[in-house]
Amino acid sequence: MRDAVNKFLSSGTLFVWLCGAAVAMSLLMIGGILVLIMVNGLGFFWPHTLYEMTLKDGSRLLGELQGQEVIPNSATPENPEGKTRIRMKIGNRDLYGLDFQWVDEDDIVARSAPQDVMVFERREWGNFYGRIQQVIHGDTVMASDNTQAWKILPPLIEEANQLHEDIDFLQRVKIGDINHDIEQARLKIRALQIKGISDSPEITDLQVTLHRLEQQYQQHVETLRQLDARLADYTLVLVDTNGREKSLPLGQIVEALRPNDMGIVQKCLTYLHNFWKVLSDEPREANTEGGIFPAIFGTVMMVLIMSIAVVPFGVLAAFYLKEYARQGAIVRIVRIAVNNLAGVPSIVFGVFGLGFFVYAVGGTIDQLFYPEALPNPTFGTGGILWASLTLALMTVPVVIVATEESLSAVPREYREGSLALGATKFESMLRVILPCAMPGILTGLILAVARATGEVAPLMLTGVVKLAPALPLDFHFPFLHLDRKFMHLGFHIYDVGFQSPNVEAAKPMVYVTTFILVMVVIALNISAIALRNHMRKKFKGAAV
Repeated sequence: MRDAVNKFLSSGTLFVWLCGAAVAMSLLMIGGILVLIMVNGLGFFWPHTLYEMTLKDGSRLLGELQGQEVIPNSATPENPEGKTRIRMKIGNRDLYGLDFQWVDEDDIVARSAPQDVMVFERREWGNFYGRIQQVIHGDTVMASDNTQAWKILPPLIEEANQLHEDIDFLQRVKIGDINHDIEQARLKIRALQIKGISDSPEITDLQVTLHRLEQQYQQHVETLRQLDARLADYTLVLVDTNGREKSLPLGQIVEALRPNDMGIVQKCLTYLHNFWKVLSDEPREANTEGGIFPAIFGTVMMVLIMSIAVVPFGVLAAFYLKEYARQGAIVRIVRIAVNNLAGVPSIVFGVFGLGFFVYAVGGTIDQLFYPEALPNPTFGTGGILWASLTLALMTVPVVIVATEESLSAVPREYREGSLALGATKFESMLRVILPCAMPGILTGLILAVARATGEVAPLMLTGVVKLAPALPLDFHFPFLHLDRKFMHLGFHIYDVGFQSPNVEAAKPMVYVTTFILVMVVIALNISAIALRNHMRKKFKGAAV
């Protein structure tokens, strides 16, 4: 028996089974997390059925079913499983002061799903569940019942949304351009005054320009006031399931749906429409409503800038350590330091980035090139450039180690053959060894991107903010403004999940943002993997 056990252990079969079990367990955990995120995230976009509950006390509830559970300590000899209760999203936060309510199943007298109840997505205070009592235009009642109002409501909402787009275009583009030109003219005047020039034709011309721009600004402000007044032309008188009225300007409505009256095809189209809105719109309601496009853009832009910064430095450092440096105690110490640097907590890099990049480098740049803007900093404050460089510094050890391993895997014959044909060492490095090592370099980049995309702690110190709807990319020179602050999906998850004033209502947005973050990481990695596979096919002699 002992011989059989020893033979089994020495054969390595047990080790193989343990490795297989560990891999299977890891895959199950990863799959479970992804399924949890997908179910809770993707389910957020589906137009759920609205149920109207009549309770024993005569009151009514209208909302979406969000879950069911057994009431703790409710088991009795007659009912050993215990009583149950359901969780309803009742919305109407401005009327009830809460978004969710638990209801005991025993208190429910009747349950129905009326086809005429509606979901109103509002720009403030979340959803409103109920019916329309009146549609008023000025002093004229255009509709006095729910059915009539539903017929005329969709085009009115579409017109109001178009007005919001016009207002947004006027504020961001036209008024934004004027504000930019005013600021540039003011800074030019300030720069001349710093040089001791207080009276010159150039200053006079700039002052004339400022006066003209201020007049244009006032004209746009008047146009903006007129558009805002048009948004208040229509008023909806809504009523909840208990008869409580709520007057609401039509401009506060983003969308109105009757989910109980929708077929499966219409619900699928609405699902795709809601999914696209989250990807393309800006946040609302303390980031708990609306979309996450600025966070997606900021995350991708930060990773691209980080990749551009980390690859050259990491590859050059690895080439020097592997190909040029004399192997000895100093090089071994440097390698140990690089390996240890990969294990430093990310918040330490954030503190370093704040002190070195933001205050030291950015403050020096402001004093040398932007003195007219001081004391308001330009580069001496957090921005997407400093956040990207901080993450590049954090991930450069990964690129160095991966590049060194890839260089070690290049056959020695390649080097000797290149040198034997008359190439210099630099030419051999550039045209033979680097292409062969490129797949391994891209592997290091993949690992760096995977780590950097989800980092939050360093970004909180070096440039990420809760809300920055203005993208760091526009039509003003230099077009890509690396000094601006930005939004990030990882920080968005933290902010919505833990800093939101209404955490329960924000949970769906947490799962949605997490799902999008995972998809962004996968997309970036797939792009790098596709490039790596192309390089492997091109240079078949490269080590995998």
